[in-house]
Amino acid sequence: MSDRTIARQVPLLLFFLAVSSTAQGQVSYSIPEEMAKGSVVGNIAQDLGLDLKRLKSGKARIYSNDKADYIELNKDRGLLIVKERIDREALCGQTSPCALHFQIILENPMEFYSVTVEVTDVNDNSPSFKKNDMKFKISESAVPGVKFVLERAMDSDIGTNGLQTYSLNPSDNFVLKLQNQADGGKTAEMILQKPLDREHKEHITLILTAVDGGDPKLSGTAEIHVTVLDVNDNAPAFTHALYKATISENAQKGTIVTTVSATDADHGSNGKITYSITNNVDKIHELFEINEDDGELRVLGNIDYEESHHYEIHVQASDEGGLTDSTKVVVDVIDTNDNKPVINIMSKLTTIAEDAKPGTVITMINIQDQDSAENGKVHCSIDDHIPFTLKSTSNNFFSLVTDDTLDREVNPSYNITILCSDEGSPSLSSSMTLSLHISDVNDNAPVFEKSSYEAFIMENNSPGLSIFTVKANDADWNQNARVSYLLEESSINGASVSGYVSVNAESGVIHAVRPFDYEQIKSFTFRVRAQDGGSPPLSSNASVKIMIRDQNDNAPQILYPVQTSGSVVAEIVPRSADVGYLVTKVVAVDVDSGQNAWLSYKLQKATDRALFEVGPQNGEVRIIRSIIDKDALKQKLTVIVEDNGQPSRSATVNVNVALADSFPEILSEFNETKQDREFSDSLTFYLILALAVVSFLFIVSLIAILSVKCYRWKRERMFYKSNGQLPVIPYYPPLYGDAGGTDTLKHVYNYEVCRTTDSRRSDFKYGRPSTQSIISLDTSGTRTLPHKSLLCEDSDDQVRFARPLLFLWCTYVCFYFPSQRDKGDILWHV
Repeated sequence: MSDRTIARQVPLLLFFLAVSSTAQGQVSYSIPEEMAKGSVVGNIAQDLGLDLKRLKSGKARIYSNDKADYIELNKDRGLLIVKERIDREALCGQTSPCALHFQIILENPMEFYSVTVEVTDVNDNSPSFKKNDMKFKISESAVPGVKFVLERAMDSDIGTNGLQTYSLNPSDNFVLKLQNQADGGKTAEMILQKPLDREHKEHITLILTAVDGGDPKLSGTAEIHVTVLDVNDNAPAFTHALYKATISENAQKGTIVTTVSATDADHGSNGKITYSITNNVDKIHELFEINEDDGELRVLGNIDYEESHHYEIHVQASDEGGLTDSTKVVVDVIDTNDNKPVINIMSKLTTIAEDAKPGTVITMINIQDQDSAENGKVHCSIDDHIPFTLKSTSNNFFSLVTDDTLDREVNPSYNITILCSDEGSPSLSSSMTLSLHISDVNDNAPVFEKSSYEAFIMENNSPGLSIFTVKANDADWNQNARVSYLLEESSINGASVSGYVSVNAESGVIHAVRPFDYEQIKSFTFRVRAQDGGSPPLSSNASVKIMIRDQNDNAPQILYPVQTSGSVVAEIVPRSADVGYLVTKVVAVDVDSGQNAWLSYKLQKATDRALFEVGPQNGEVRIIRSIIDKDALKQKLTVIVEDNGQPSRSATVNVNVALADSFPEILSEFNETKQDREFSDSLTFYLILALAVVSFLFIVSLIAILSVKCYRWKRERMFYKSNGQLPVIPYYPPLYGDAGGTDTLKHVYNYEVCRTTDSRRSDFKYGRPSTQSIISLDTSGTRTLPHKSLLCEDSDDQVRFARPLLFLWCTYVCFYFPSQRDKGDILWHV
């Protein structure tokens, strides 16, 4: 392409860019063909009013139905760039205007914009002839003015760049005449200007030049070879200058389109006409054929309306003398409904959240039907029983959007079938099934199987015992359906519920935290919360009532008669009492419940079982026979009270009964018994005190003996090693003192026991203290013992030292081992 051609196209390009934005969502550009790869078509981001960030975040891309991809989008700069060299003639042929149509698709949210790029023609094709030479046989008798139709030159360019004129050289015998055709083309006719003379020149060669209107001009040539014949002075003539015919697409091979006819006034071989098709482009020879003898035009190949709507066929009639005439046959193709709608997915979602709002775009589709008129009108539909609908956004563009709220728990997925049908007869249709999955949203709270639960547990249970299980279900999926169980914070008798029970967060098993006591708490109620793992989490509550069952863990308690440790209480019954006399009534209670608290009474033992009876139900003690003089004054009854539990528990009570008619008699008997008991109690106290003192003294003495032994052994070792050269080291025993309150004896006493005939009234006499202490004490702590015998090695000194210990030990044995009966008769001798 020359620089002048580019200079002419640039202003035209700028003009189209200035007026390119025709409407919101649609942009048009105009570019010349043969632009270099990488050339800028236009700033699409600026013309559409889009930000470069929007192009990137929306994953902008080009969607086109064209077979070749000529334009690409530069998202970084927002420019449309030439991707491949564009040849307008290969793209559109003779169709004008020639344009590329595509869409810019954006996502999140989905948007699309229509873009039209018109490709203008440049003079890049020279006119050309199908044949490089043309041959004519012209009779020498041909008179001036006879015309000869020349083969047309073809130029793929259009407009001013297309074929404009012809020239013929030399022009001695012939001149060139141009004829304008109905389609805007030009036909060149060679007119005989000067009669031919075969004898002068039998063969004439001419050069036919076809010139276009480009700048610079391009041309093509063909040679014309004229053979001069003799005596054929009439040329064939068609009956019509233009023939018109129609034919349905997909017509069978051999179908007659039309018949052309031409006549020749000559006779013989000069009048025989031969028909031929002179088209040299548009694949006419592949689609049509003509019978050279009778002029029938027939179908040879496959006629496709979508490829071409009409055809122009140039037919030439020639006689034997070389004279010709031409005509044109225009064939219009009638469309038949032979193409199904084609569904193209521009963009789609495979997963959508169940909380998507109505009107959310799921899929954008483009419908293509190559048929025309009613055969190309397409309607699309989907099933009416799903929450989706199809909306037409523009011609042959549809959006599949949500029409209602979605619920994954009802339908987790959909198979949406889109059916598209044209209006042809019969109608053709095509379908496509889209799979859409509904993603889960945490919109369902856990639901307990029951709104309230009741459970029983036996009291005195072990801690950690499983009571029962609560169960909640969540209709959501995965993490949103993972249920955890928690205790609702509350108090039971002022204490936290967590101190009574616990719940397993995973399984919902409720455990007892501590043992329960029916007598303290019979039932309690708390709430358990089930919470899912969604964000934010959802929860629900259930009420749980725990009822504690009673166990027979309490023995009956005696309320009457009251048992005391001090005085003896007795029921007085006169000896004159009749049979059935009510002595007393044993009253008992059991804090258990039910049959565990049913009490029964019976007499376990008695001084005289034949004298008394106990009511098994009411605990009444009555006389069952008359009292006689032989009956003892003091009667002791033991009554046992049992409950009805399994196993049963019991309690006993002693009932003292005095059979006497007067109170002084009873008092004298019980006084003696009281004095014996008091003396026994005093004697026991003194024995225990003496045992403690003796034990203490024995342990102290034992420690002292061991200390002396150790010291003497050490001293002997020292004398042995020094060969007797060491001085005698005096030994200082520990200071023995009266700590006051330890009850240790300061002096040695002689004890004398004087016993009377009544041992219970014996008196202890204490002798006067000895004049010499066992150990002389120095309050300063600096003096040693005056008795050297403690350091002696002879056995007599050891015996004298051990005598006090033996005395104490004998005292201990005498007090500890005698029986209880002989404790008051022990005689102590010192």
